[in-house]
Amino acid sequence: MNIKVVRGNPTPEELAAALAVVRARAAAAAALPPGAPGPKDSWSDPARIAAQHVPRPGPASWTRTYWPS
Repeated sequence: MNIKVVRGNPTPEELAAALAVVRARAAAAAALPPGAPGPKDSWSDPARIAAQHVPRPGPASWTRTYWPS
């Protein structure tokens, strides 16, 4: 595995922390059985937004569709 710093000058501690995250993610992906789906990214899940609240009726209810009140 080759890692290259493209921009900036990280400290040895910052570089070690970034490498630890990358290696942990790689180890978790390698531990999955072949053909198994990876972990689901909840950021792109539409239920994350829609399940929180229902907009109240009114003239500006469309503005509250995605933004919590």
